[in-house]
Amino acid sequence: MAQSADIPPELLQRVVARVREELARAETTAQLQAVPPLPEVRGTWQDESALKASHGADRIGTDGSVGALASGGIARLIDHTLLKPDATRAELVKLCEEARTHRFASVCINTTWVTLAVELLKGSGVMTICVVGFPLGAATSRAKAAETREAIQNGAAEIDMVINLGLLKGGDHDAVYDDIHAVVEAAQGRPVKVILETHLLTREQKIAACALSKAAGAAFVKTSTGFSGGGATAEDIALMRAVVGPDMGVKASGGVRTADDARKMVAAGANRLGASASVAIVTGGKATGSY
Repeated sequence: MAQSADIPPELLQRVVARVREELARAETTAQLQAVPPLPEVRGTWQDESALKASHGADRIGTDGSVGALASGGIARLIDHTLLKPDATRAELVKLCEEARTHRFASVCINTTWVTLAVELLKGSGVMTICVVGFPLGAATSRAKAAETREAIQNGAAEIDMVINLGLLKGGDHDAVYDDIHAVVEAAQGRPVKVILETHLLTREQKIAACALSKAAGAAFVKTSTGFSGGGATAEDIALMRAVVGPDMGVKASGGVRTADDARKMVAAGANRLGASASVAIVTGGKATGSY
């Protein structure tokens, strides 16, 4: 957690000031008012009592404390993941069976399989999460919003969207904000996670991405897709937690393959874990695959 302590407050304020400055160029006052000062920014995790009712108290613990593992165990923090492009129906069925057996928080899948997963998981308490704009994040905001609406209509409980990396790295913060906000609106109140691809970003870009995600109403920031190399690190998780504070979620994904990996990520500030090695994590078995 050492990295979290040395974030200059003026840097966070500069990021938000940049967002406000760029939105101010728009002709409508409404756009400017969409980005309040940093201390007032809140994601959709602000109502903890509602979250406890809808998701279970064992998954609340956005301060990232290891105590979050005590009541529900590591399994209840895991989004059991199957995102490879050649995934088959049989593999999806197996994924859902494993999620039921081990009581994972969710399954995280592509749009194609949402309807089937919702049916297979009915009554289990395991959510269905759908990725959007995956894995590149380079689709238009309208396309991402349309994909989100279809996923929600088919029963997705949460949305994991990929940030537009090109716009972010180019410093077009107002467009990044609009892109995230379009998905948040299309999600109709369901939590949205923003995948940052942290290993492709500079430290200042990571801070900007987190601040923009929070300002746009996202519920989580998430490290990686698992499709472009890299993955979650404790240092990035600590930085992300420091930027978004205690009222948003932080998801570590990519490279979380053992129970020890999982505990390190939670200790650094993560309160959700994305993994395809989920069964190995909770049973102590040998992980296969690369996500």
